[in-house]
Amino acid sequence: MKMVVIGGSGLIGAKTVAILRAKGHEAVAASPRNGVDSVTGAGLNEALRGAQVVIDVSNAPSWAPDDVMAFFRASTTNLVKAEAAAGVQHHVALSVVGTDRMPDNGYFRAKVAQEKLIAESGVPYSIVRATQFLEFLGGIADAGMQDGKVHLSTGQFQPIAADDVAAFVAEAALDAPLNGIVDIAGPERAPLHRIVGQYLKAQGDAREIVVDPKATYFGGTIAEDSLVPTGVARRGSISLEQWLARAHA
Repeated sequence: MKMVVIGGSGLIGAKTVAILRAKGHEAVAASPRNGVDSVTGAGLNEALRGAQVVIDVSNAPSWAPDDVMAFFRASTTNLVKAEAAAGVQHHVALSVVGTDRMPDNGYFRAKVAQEKLIAESGVPYSIVRATQFLEFLGGIADAGMQDGKVHLSTGQFQPIAADDVAAFVAEAALDAPLNGIVDIAGPERAPLHRIVGQYLKAQGDAREIVVDPKATYFGGTIAEDSLVPTGVARRGSISLEQWLARAHA
């Protein structure tokens, strides 16, 4: 089966391509670096020719609210149009758990817009909403810096390893379209400040963490369950401790 992975050279995309190829499928890694640009539409028709499944794990180069909204609107509009023309039978998109519960976060608003375009496109689809990746814990700490200290929320957090994300995305692509959403998360849940604190300690990072219930998450206000599944969710198998051990190895 031919599957085109938009954003196929990125963190999740490259892992997804590898999984699908190992299973014997023709997985095409499509990204601007190899002439496929979903934002402009360049190369899309050629890349999607003969494809049964399109997997979109692309990400905006800028997370400024207007930029990220423009990216996901243009990219998704071009993708679903090209998919309809090519007769693609399944559109799989990677989104974010809680994206509809944090309206003051510009990135999450853009993902809501993306999901709406997919659902209304007429192309059968599956949306995989993931919690934050373990690989981004350092970036979360950096984003929380104020006056030389890391300010982090007490809200619940359940990060997932990129390897688990890619496995779930590949599985969704090989299954029948859901025409709906599935949540995926890591195996462990704890307050955000505690998980990031564990990560910083393991990295030998001595920055002080300030536990701040009012701390925002990339500009968004966090309630207790803003960043974690509130219903049924699939859980990955890689814990923070296991992931740290692999990273250090």
